[in-house]
Amino acid sequence: MGPTSHDAVATVRRLLGASRVGHAGTLDPLASGLLLVLVGRATRLARFTGVLPKRYEATLRCGAETTTDDAGGAVTAEDDAWRGLTEDAVRRALAEVAAQGEQVPPAVSAKKVAGERAYKLARRGEAADLAPSAVTIHRLDVRRIALPEVDFAVECSAGTYVRAIARDAGRLLGTRAHLTALRRTGIGPWSVEAATPLAGATPSSLAAALRPMEEIVAHLPRIEIGPEAAERLRHGAKIADERVVEGPVALASAGELLAVAEYRDGLYAPAVVLVG
Repeated sequence: MGPTSHDAVATVRRLLGASRVGHAGTLDPLASGLLLVLVGRATRLARFTGVLPKRYEATLRCGAETTTDDAGGAVTAEDDAWRGLTEDAVRRALAEVAAQGEQVPPAVSAKKVAGERAYKLARRGEAADLAPSAVTIHRLDVRRIALPEVDFAVECSAGTYVRAIARDAGRLLGTRAHLTALRRTGIGPWSVEAATPLAGATPSSLAAALRPMEEIVAHLPRIEIGPEAAERLRHGAKIADERVVEGPVALASAGELLAVAEYRDGLYAPAVVLVG
């Protein structure tokens, strides 16, 4: 098991000497790959990355289901029904899972049940009644079938559990399955190939890897405002603008990102102010 998302943040904080460091999109304990680390004012923008699709490469193994739906959990059920499966059946099952539009989260997950995280209930041995969540799987490609293992790549919405894809595919196939490997290869416009490896990182290599804060909200509509409105915004005040855009909007002046705001009752109310 490699460093956790928390470990990565702690390493960046130490190397950069920064007090404010966070991340967007926690990686599962057994997962590797891309983690977006935010520094300074950029930490305020983490919430706006939630709509960005994520890309993964994964391996599922048929024959057993676990408490966590991956190799980190205890085996709860086993069978050898996978021995009679065909490659066509595997492809059809994964395609059907991808098309479902919802999934029941793993019992060990950050989903809340009556206000408490499911993984906390699981640690106490309590069963969590998890409702299905809406998810979108934009693409799922089977890369290799060497039963009992299947390699696949997936692009999906935030909140999608790749562990659950493995579990559900196994059940559709009349067997059991869990995830044995998971690597996040991309989030929105960012790819793991362009990332700076944490291992061997130095203060200078991390400083050189920092990207402009504006990239985090590049997917949001952007409105350029004048100096008077910009000054009001710097003090957290609402501003008027004839351009009406629903949802979060990046507000900028003279090319500088000032805030993310939402249009309410005829005014743009800042959700996050980045200058002041």
